[in-house]
Parts: sequence; C-alpha cells; structure tokens
Amino acid sequence: MPQQYMSAPVNGGLQNHLAEPLRVGVLGFGGLGQAACRVLAPKREMRWVAAADQKGYAYNPDGLNADACITAYQSQGTLGYLDGEGTLSSDSIRELIGQARQVDGYFLALPNLPNTFMASVAEEFIRSGWQGVLVDAIKRTSAVEQILALSEALKAAGITYLTGCGATPGLLTAAAALAAQSYSEVHRVKITFGVGIANWEAYRATIREDIAHLPGYTVEQARAMSDAEVEALLDQTNGLLTLENMEHADDIMLELAGICDRDRVMVGGVVDTRNPKKPLSTNVQITGRTFEGKISTHTFTLGDETSMAANVCGPAFGYLKAGIALHRRGVYGVLTAAEVMPQFVR
Repeated sequence: MPQQYMSAPVNGGLQNHLAEPLRVGVLGFGGLGQAACRVLAPKREMRWVAAADQKGYAYNPDGLNADACITAYQSQGTLGYLDGEGTLSSDSIRELIGQARQVDGYFLALPNLPNTFMASVAEEFIRSGWQGVLVDAIKRTSAVEQILALSEALKAAGITYLTGCGATPGLLTAAAALAAQSYSEVHRVKITFGVGIANWEAYRATIREDIAHLPGYTVEQARAMSDAEVEALLDQTNGLLTLENMEHADDIMLELAGICDRDRVMVGGVVDTRNPKKPLSTNVQITGRTFEGKISTHTFTLGDETSMAANVCGPAFGYLKAGIALHRRGVYGVLTAAEVMPQFVR
C-alpha cells in the first residue's frame, strides 16, 4: 500500500524560507475553485498561476488575479474569456497541463461526477508526462479506491498524489489519526458535519454529490438532475440535506493508516443550502480503550465560524505543500491525509 513508496521520512519539509514561491494550479472553478484562489491570494509561499474549468483555462507564470478570474467566470461562464491570459477550450485540462509545464502542483477542486472522473483526471496527468504533486478532496470510498489502484502508475510517472485532503475526509481524518494515539484500541470514529451555505447554486456540484448520498439516489441520478429538479428537492426538505452512514473515504484512509477497521468509521451530517450559519457543529469523536483499560472519547470540534471552503481549501494547500516536499525527495505514488502531516502555507 502507500507506505511502500516512501524513500525518505515524511517529517520535516520545505525550507523555512522558500527562494521562490511554489507555482500551483486549481482545476475546477466552481464555488470551491473560486474559494481556493481567494485562499491563495495573500500567501507568500504559493503563487497561483493556472486554472481550468469546463470551457477554458487561464495561465500566467507570473500569477493570476483572483478578482479578474472570478469576474470573467461569473460574467461569461469560463476563464477562457480572461483578457490576455484565458483560452477557450473543449479539452481544457489536457491543454493546460501541456502548456503549464512548470506548475509544481495542482489542487483538483473538481466534482467527482461521475464517480470515475477524478481517476480519469489522474490518468490524464500520467499520460501527459508532467511530474509534480496532485491533491484532491474527493469523498467517496470507491473513488479513493480508484486512485489507490493507480498508485503504481503514478509512481512510475513521477507524480505524488495525496487523496482525501479536504475537511472530511481530510482535516477530520487526520485529527482522528492523531487522537487515536491515546488508545491501545480504537472502537469507533464518528464524524458529524454541519455545512451552511447561503445559496446552493454557488456549490452546484458539491450539492449534487451530497444528494447522491441520500437514500434512493445514485451518483448518476444526482448528476443528471436539472437545477429545477434540485430546487424542487430542496423545497421538499426546507433546504436541508440530512445525510447518514455515508460512503465516505475516511473509513478506508483510517484503515490504511492502521487506526481501525473501516466498519468502525461512521460519517454523516446536515447541509443547509439556504443559510450560511451551520446547522450543527462539525466534529469528530474517537472512542477507544487505553492501555489501563479505560474507555474514553476524544472530541475535536471545528469552529462554527469556519466555512466549508475554509476547512477544505486550507488543508488541501497544506497537503500540497507537504506533497511538494516529499516529491522533491523522490517520494512518488499515492498517500492519504491520514498518513502525512500537512504543512501550513504562509
């Protein structure tokens, strides 16, 4: 599994002061992609130079302007219309990879619809001959399993791929891996999330992925729903999506890390699509037995003021920085958020 690809220890990282900012790209420019570029804007250690959406891409090795990109996308539907830096394309990811050869790493802020999409993007990078770091924030166990199946091919291509690096899986999975150290045996990991957004249309793909977890829906059904059909469903639920016993990759990630069997991991939550206030606090509870025989529970709770975008994009770029440090040591293949400590991006 991923550990065998380690050729150097994972602790430590890039030098305290990078000579040059890391050049990073964002694939996908919906709500999450736009938030990602805003997260990057004040960073000194990373320079956002590349982005792609369904209809075009933008590239500037000296850096892209977040406000200009968001304005172009929201007013004309694609980054391809960005003056001087945009290119219209029906094959935007492949063309961007080919043009932006000097990008150190990409955050794949893409909807995994269909469930094979993220693996197909990874295969596109393998075919391209590009070498660097890829980070995703995909949710489903089956999607992460597809990425794991590509580990040998990614290793051979010189790509370091960190999967499940958002909030959950991601930040909360890593917290569970740390909290587990108090125990001789982990009995249960329970992740409960609350997400509040003022307007579901800002996160269309994310909401469709959540709908796919509802009883009676599949990924393909959710993907095929029109905006009007999504609106009708949300009208029936007063804008709330209540999700239980989700197929969430926290389970396979914690199992691979040796924390507990996947059937001991439970994930669920509530998404309010009409209110930016979280319907409940996001937390992870880790219950286990200590070496003295005591049963206890650790709880790690995220602040209600932190948005979904903050809790996804921040960790994603922290893992991207850690992945670049590993890549520069010759560590290739697939790793998960439960195996590597993210590094804070200044």
